[in-house]
Amino acid sequence: MIESPCVRNCCLDQQDICLGCGRLLAEILEWQQAKEPRQQQIVVLAQQRLAKRQTGLMHPAVTPCE
Repeated sequence: MIESPCVRNCCLDQQDICLGCGRLLAEILEWQQAKEPRQQQIVVLAQQRLAKRQTGLMHPAVTPCE
């Protein structure tokens, strides 16, 4: 099993994407039941979302979480 990408900085934006790890809410909920290939896919997709956010290609959260 792959280690969860959770960084304990949980806050969802308007698209239900976690600002901490980049996973969709649905992916967070799915994580424990997912098989390893799906977990790997989730990690890659989350990393891509975080990279897009850092380059400004995604909408920022309406209200920042602290």
